[in-house]
Order: sequence, then structure tokens, then C-alpha cells
Amino acid sequence: MHRANGPIPPRAGIGLRFQHHQAVLETRPDVPWLEVHAENYLGGGKPLRYLEALRAAYPISLHGVGLSLGSAEGIDSDHLGRVGRLVERIEPALVSEHLSWSTVDGRYLADLLPLPMTEEALDVVCRHVDQVQTFLRRPMLIENPSTYLRFGHSTIPEWEFLAAVAIRCGCGILCDVNNIYVSVCNHGWQASAYIAALPVTSVEEVHLAGHSVRQFDDGRTLRIDDHGSRVIPEVWALYVDALSRFGPVPTLIEWDTNVPALEVLLDEAAQADALLGRAIKGVSCADVA
Repeated sequence: MHRANGPIPPRAGIGLRFQHHQAVLETRPDVPWLEVHAENYLGGGKPLRYLEALRAAYPISLHGVGLSLGSAEGIDSDHLGRVGRLVERIEPALVSEHLSWSTVDGRYLADLLPLPMTEEALDVVCRHVDQVQTFLRRPMLIENPSTYLRFGHSTIPEWEFLAAVAIRCGCGILCDVNNIYVSVCNHGWQASAYIAALPVTSVEEVHLAGHSVRQFDDGRTLRIDDHGSRVIPEVWALYVDALSRFGPVPTLIEWDTNVPALEVLLDEAAQADALLGRAIKGVSCADVA
């Protein structure tokens, strides 16, 4: 039996989705931790009852999608209050959010939108991260985005922006390796430069997921972070590079669209676990990837 609410080990967990609530509760698979989207449980009811039952067996990570840390309008205090009450109730081992914005005129948009990477935006994000951490009375992790466009007036490389947030706010980094791969392919960046720029001691979690590829008639290719398939070999290889720099850190398999059987997620997690195990032992992961 896993120790509930304890620290998350450097093992591979899975993102828990509604489709698997009952199966996980009944079968108690041998997975070391679970992560859920916080907003799915703010309404209480049956989903929250499932989560409360599972937290007795597994360490839980709360992954937010709605705080809109980059919004010029400020943090929605009502939403932050609901998140805070969930944190108090579940006592998660980790709390994380995205480097993005998603609100305008008090309305929530159904996407995690990119920020202009400027000093002004950096000040906004840091102010909001400080506000959230003060309210929750705990540090949080900030996840790098997947992006499909760049603002022409951006002056700070995304990896330097993310590192600056971590250093200024004392927060951690959730390094989404799939997001890095998607963004570097879409923009022509260097994945090695991105990973090398992140402070080693700040990276406390890694995400892995699948993505789709869209081909346009003019020959352009766009990679879309839809979390709807298995992790591709190129992302596994980049994960190995990340482990070489950051060491073994808790790793999550995300799958949000075309959600498969629970066994598929567990199989992906087992592959990540094998790489983590080799990293813990100081063995090269190249032949596994």
C-alpha cells in the first residue's frame, strides 16, 4: 500500500481521468502516484468523493489549468479560493499551474494561451505566482507551455523567462518534455538549449505525453499538444536528455483525449519507470530509449 499524502517518489505516475476513477479505486494498480486537474474537483460531488478515497492510497498532485497566471486582469480571487479549499482538503504532495493566460473580461477561454515574453509580462507572472503561493502557504510548480505562435515583440527566450520566474519567486518548474519538443519543432528552437537553461534544482516534476501532427497544403507542419496518443520515440529520447541534466524526478504520463484503457497508461508509465530506474543507478538510458 502506498503512503497517502507523502512525498512523491522519483517514479512514474499517471494522470487520473474520470474514465478510470472506478478502475483505479477497485484494482489499486501498482502506480506510485496520481495527478489530477484541480478544476475537475472544485464542484464537489462524486468526483471529489473518488479523489478523497484514492488519496488514502496514493500521493496526489493537483495540476491547475485555470488560474491564468499571465492574465493582465489579475488572479480571480473566487477561483483561487476554491483551489485553496481543495488544497486544504486533499493535502496534495505537489501543486502546479501553467505559464499561460486564459481569461479576458471575466470569461474563461478553453485554451492555455501564450504570453509575450517581455519584462512587463515577467513582472505580471511573478506577481501572480507570489500571490498564489502566499495564499496557498506553499510553493508551486510552473509548467512550460506548448506554443504555436510567437509574439513579434517578445524579448526574452521562453526558457530564460521560465527560469527567471523560478528564481525570482522561489517556485519549482514542471518540465513538460513533450511541450518542449512540440514548441522547438514549431519554432525552430534547440531542445538542448531549452533544457540546459532550466535551473537543475528547480525542476521537481516532468510531464510526458503524445501529440499530433498537422500537415498544411503549403508544406508547413504544425505539432499540436493534444495528449491523445503514446509518447513518440523522439520525446522519449529528449526525456533521457532531461534525466541526464535534472536527475530522476517524479514523472507523469498525461493522456486527455482519446483516453485509452488504463493498462495503456500503466504501460507508458512502466517505460518511464525503467528510464528513471536506470537514472537512479547512474546507468546510461540511451539503449532503453
